[in-house]
Parts: sequence; structure tokens; C-alpha cells
Amino acid sequence: MAGAALIGLGCISTLPWFYLFYSLNALGYLCGGPLPCQVLLSRWFAKSRGKAMGFAYLGIGLGGAIVPWISHLFVSRLGWQMALRALGVLVILIALPFALFVKEAPGQTTIRPGNTSADLKRAFKSLSLALLIVGSMCSIAAVNGTQQNLKLFLSIDRHYSQHDAAQVFSFVLAFSIVGRVLMGWLADRWSTKYVMLLIYLLVAVSIPFMFLEDRGILTTASAAIFGIGLGGDYMIIPLMTAEIFGVEILGRLMGVLLAAGGVAEALAPWLIGHLRDSMGSYFAGCMALVAMALLGAVAVLGLPNRRSVA
Repeated sequence: MAGAALIGLGCISTLPWFYLFYSLNALGYLCGGPLPCQVLLSRWFAKSRGKAMGFAYLGIGLGGAIVPWISHLFVSRLGWQMALRALGVLVILIALPFALFVKEAPGQTTIRPGNTSADLKRAFKSLSLALLIVGSMCSIAAVNGTQQNLKLFLSIDRHYSQHDAAQVFSFVLAFSIVGRVLMGWLADRWSTKYVMLLIYLLVAVSIPFMFLEDRGILTTASAAIFGIGLGGDYMIIPLMTAEIFGVEILGRLMGVLLAAGGVAEALAPWLIGHLRDSMGSYFAGCMALVAMALLGAVAVLGLPNRRSVA
């Protein structure tokens, strides 16, 4: 679906067709993106689940770093329409064969629907799920609000050149790769709850130094710390969900959590940008981002250390 959507977007010239293929792209992302990968990894790995998730997200990070360069090359050589078609063909040729070889984890066929239905009802009535939704939404809002406004802040308020702003952002992305593996490794050795708390606190601590300090070395160092938190942020949510509720209902719960996170991801950058336009600086937005991250950390403190749906 994702590959066909890109090919379609490279062929159309009317708005209705754009909406159709854009929706198909979103559907392809939902069906073949982080959600099914998180569920499959959680079901396949128990003792080393954190490391497995970290390495999987490492691939996402590397892909995110490489694809813009490939896109730029294709656009400069072929034009944007042919570039979209070429990327769509690459998605089908590279990703589809790997998906065909993926197998369900051993023992998953023995799960009884009645048991999972009862577990799901208990999960939706539990305080843990509410806290997990609030915590993940707040942290994702803080992370995405910072990401989407950081380059604008450095360029407009700090008067960085495009090269210097891109260099700071590259530090964020580079250390996010480190954060994926590091936090996955820690999650296999410590309580996932406290690793999640550490990630949220790293995000909260790093944001003020990026937005309020004008010394280059502190900006760069805080960008690295933020990157580590960014790398672990999205990865830790399915690990914590699986630990509390088990893997049998993980897919349905992650569907809810990803939908809630998507709302936070969409609204936070707009809110921070609106505060910048209203106040004339990013100070209020920075405080709002820190408050979001800390509220997420407070929600995490209320989570249990082990499975709560038996």
C-alpha cells in the first residue's frame, strides 16, 4: 500500500486523487509501520525485548537519515514525480520481500479470544492505561514540539546560519540512534518504568538549555542529551505497555496509544509556534515543553512495575 501510494502520488494531477493516495500512504504506514513491528518484536522476544526493540528502531533511524539523501538525488536527476515513483518501487522491492518472510511468534495461535477480550476490558478500566496514555501523549508532545520548532528557533531567534542550525539538528539525530540502543539495553536490565522515567527527564532537562542558553557548547551538549531521550521515547512505550498488560492485547492497546500520540504530535508544534508568535520569543513555549515532559514523568511514577492484567 505504501509503495503503491508513492507511485500514485507521482502520477496524479488532481486534488481528489491526491487525497486518495495520501490516505493510502497513511494506511500503509499503519499496517506496515511501527505498530505491527512493535507487536511482533514483543511477541518474539521476552528476555531481550528491549535490545530487540532498540535495534529495530535503529533501522528506522538509519532509514530516516538515508532516505532524504536518496530523495534529493532522485529529485535532482529525475524530477519530483519520477522520484516519487522510484521511491515507491524501492519500497515494494526492498520492504515487501522481508515482510513476506516474517512469521508469527511461536504459541500465538493458541491464544483464546475470550481471554484476550476479558484482558482488554480490564485494561480499559485500569488506571495504568490512563496514566500510560497521559504520559506518552505529554512526552510525545514535548519531543515533537521541540523537534519541529528547534530549527526555526535557531535560525530566527539565535540567528544561526542554515549550516550551523543543521549541524545542531544532526547532533539530535545522531544521538537519537545512540538513545535507541542504549535505552533498549537498559530496559533489559532495569525496571522499564524507571527507564521510561529517565527518558522523560532527559527530555525535560535538555529543552531549557537548547532554548534559553546562548553558548554553542551548551546548545550542542543539550541537543545530544535531547537526542538520546528522543531515541528512547517512542521505543519505550510498547515495552512498558507489554510489561504491564502482556503481549496478547498489545496490538489493540498500541493502536489506542498511537492514536493519542498522533493527536499530541499534531497539536504540540502548532501550540509552541503560536506561543512564539504571540509572545515574541520561545520562552513561554520552552516552559510549556518542559511542563509537558515533567507531567509525562509524573504520570509514569504512577505506573506499576509489573503486569497488572492477569
